[in-house]
Amino acid sequence: MSESEIDTSVPPSGPGCQECLDADGWWFHLRRCAACGHVGCCDSSPARHATRHFEETGHPFIQSYEPGEVWFYDFRSRETGNGPELAAPTSHPADQPSPGPEGRVPADWTRRLHR
Repeated sequence: MSESEIDTSVPPSGPGCQECLDADGWWFHLRRCAACGHVGCCDSSPARHATRHFEETGHPFIQSYEPGEVWFYDFRSRETGNGPELAAPTSHPADQPSPGPEGRVPADWTRRLHR
């Protein structure tokens, strides 16, 4: 991991995927860009906003934004690994459900996941 591709001082953009919130969508799990703090939904989610962010910006590293998870993912090598501690908070609020956000997840959500 290159230090120029990770900014440990930038906080996350919010507690959830802003694109999903703006579009009345929902997510399965959340990922945080290690360069700019953008929080997007994972590739199992319907909209895959974390990957779209990488495609639009070229920021290659994300970290899980799930409570208790600290792994990083490199979009270029498609490998997971460890990385530096990012600015707090390091996950969405523990009382925020996954999938989320509360009240928007369809009853048949497991059938709508990308696998």
